[in-house]
Parts: sequence; structure tokens; C-alpha cells
Amino acid sequence: MKLLDEDQECQFDWQSLLKNKSRLCWKNETYYPLLLPLALLTMNHPLRILLIIIAFLAVTLLSVALFLIGTYNGLVSSSQAVDASWAQVQNVYQRRADLVPNLVRTVAGAANFEKSTMVEVTQARASLGHVELNPHQAPSDPAQLRAFAQAQGQLGSALSRLLVVSERYPDLKSSQNFRDLQAQLEGTENRIAVERERFNTAVQVYDIKVRSFPTVLIAGMMGYSPKPYFSADPAAAKVPEVEFDFSNKK
Repeated sequence: MKLLDEDQECQFDWQSLLKNKSRLCWKNETYYPLLLPLALLTMNHPLRILLIIIAFLAVTLLSVALFLIGTYNGLVSSSQAVDASWAQVQNVYQRRADLVPNLVRTVAGAANFEKSTMVEVTQARASLGHVELNPHQAPSDPAQLRAFAQAQGQLGSALSRLLVVSERYPDLKSSQNFRDLQAQLEGTENRIAVERERFNTAVQVYDIKVRSFPTVLIAGMMGYSPKPYFSADPAAAKVPEVEFDFSNKK
């Protein structure tokens, strides 16, 4: 490799650079392999077109790779947000179910309380076990979510009926244990409404991302598909119908 003298001017032109591949400018620390691609691109050289094609393909592949990485990370983030919201929904529903046994035992102690109302609540809670969903992963099947919501709605209706019936029993209303359970139940119902709304919001954000172009072209290949969300329960807007049946007493 030929070095220029330190006091000698370091001057090249592209033609001389291409002819003298070992030339090194010590003063400017310029090395041939770093300047060769630039020289080929600025000259009418046979390799110029090839280098342009290679550069174009490299930029294109890099852009596609960055797009795929960004899209995948975005889908993962949105999917995890949905799963986190679903876990919270499961937690508040489980909290309500855990209150039922104590509530039924407390109500059963009241004189002449309707047996049919307590049976309805007990059966509604038992029906929850028939719908098994992963508590850590949001369901992707709309039918499964509908079955889950229906079972939870039946329990909610039964509990609402029980609380309405309890208004007819002064002794029960004066029970501190019953008042505590009633307050916890009402607070849990509010939390259920909040967590359901947050879950629907997270699903909406995720579904928009999955269905948007151009993400929709690759979301399916990555295993991401739209998720169902809670729909309004028509029965929730109805006031529970209460028919007192004192002939069937416990």
C-alpha cells in the first residue's frame, strides 16, 4: 500500500482513485474501499446501475422490516391491553360471586324470607361454572363472550331481585351484616360497569388497529384477529319484577 508523504498534498480525482485501488491519503485518513462506492455512483461506470439497484433494495427491505416490526409491536401492545382489561373484568365478577354465599346465609336468617328468591340467586351463581373462560386472555369467540355475559347477567338480575325483596323485611334491613354486604355488592356492581367499559374501549382500539390498512394485510398472518366486546344487555334496563310468594316459605 502506498502512503503519501505528510507534506505532500492529498489530491485525488475519481479516475485516479479507481485506477489506484491501494492509494491511501494519510493526512485525511481517506481509504479506498470507503470512497469506491461513492466514486462508482458519481461516474459513468458499469457497476453504477448495479450499486443503485442494491442500494434501492436495501432501503426497501429496511423500510419493510421496520414496518413489520412496528406493526407487530403495536398489535402485541394492544392485545396485551385487552387481556389486562379482561383480567380486571374477571376480578370484579369473581368478587361479586364471592359475596353471594354470605349474602344468601344472611338473608336465610330472616323470618319468612322468600325461598324462591334465594334459590334463584344460588342457581344463577352455580351456572357461572358452566362457562369456563381463560381469566388471563380475552375471548376471541363472540359466542363464548355472549354466554359469559348472559350467565353474569342472570346472576345480576337475581341479586337485584333479592335486594328489592329485602326492602320488605325490616329485620333484615336492620342487620349490620346485611347492610355491609349490600354496600359491598353495590360497590362491586359499579366496578363491574367501569371495568366493562374499559374493556370495550381497549377492544375498540385493538379492533381498529387490526382492521386498518395496511395492518389488516398482515394481522391475520401474525395470528391477530378482531375481538368481541360486551354489548348492552336489554334486560339491564328493565326493573326487576317482584312477586311476593309467602306461601312457599323456608
